[in-house]
Amino acid sequence: MRLTPLMTWLIVCYAFLYAPIGFLLAFSFNASRLVTAWSGASLRWYVALAHDGQLLDAALLSLRIAAASATLALIVGTLAGYALARFRPFRGRTVFAAAVAAPLILPEVITGLSLLLLFVALEQAVGWPAGRGATTVTLAHASVSVAYVAVVVRARLADAGTALEEAAMDLYAPPLVAFARVTLPLMAPALAAGWLLAFTLSLDDVVVASFTSGPGASTLPMVVFSLTRLGATPEIYALATMIVLVVTVILLVVARLRAARWATASSRPADTGGQHVDACD
Repeated sequence: MRLTPLMTWLIVCYAFLYAPIGFLLAFSFNASRLVTAWSGASLRWYVALAHDGQLLDAALLSLRIAAASATLALIVGTLAGYALARFRPFRGRTVFAAAVAAPLILPEVITGLSLLLLFVALEQAVGWPAGRGATTVTLAHASVSVAYVAVVVRARLADAGTALEEAAMDLYAPPLVAFARVTLPLMAPALAAGWLLAFTLSLDDVVVASFTSGPGASTLPMVVFSLTRLGATPEIYALATMIVLVVTVILLVVARLRAARWATASSRPADTGGQHVDACD
């Protein structure tokens, strides 16, 4: 097949994006400490990573913070998205929508600094939070991720419409039952996507966490950033390789499940039963 200029440009762009990752994966098995000279294959840096308490503790802390902040952002973001999509126009709706969407456009430096000032003011006023740590990082990440969850949930509800909910209530379903049996299942894909998005944003953040963390609460991105300031090491390459491997496995499992679901749906015969029409003369 002859390569067109567009395909050539796409190959060059993807190579530019993924060649550094391939370089990183390869040199994580380098026996030498130098990241620019290959001296043979070795698992030395994976063994060193397994015994590095600083990186492992930071990774576990990041996972805990990401899970907690994503769950908190899911609850608040779902309520905000539902209010914007389903409630009738109310006073202050525009201001409320702007406040919800503000983290999407504000630079992270401004967000982190404003949250730091907020936590300091709260500590001076009411004594909580007592210093900066994992709690303040969790709250900061949740406050940033709420906007992303709200946008996803609002878009899902706007696309789904209200016809099914109105039909359920026309059949005498109470509002709570209609929400639990109709609205919530419609929102389920958006809820899952919002939680995963918030989890990923928290796990990847370094700017906001740098402002709101304290001693003993350094997340994995903060630790990696501080280590790379002195020069990248194969140990960091090994950590990155493990992260890439985990993400790849998750994507393959999801793709396999989707393929199996599509295969099951396509092999299922169309349901034509129950469609009877009585002709009366």
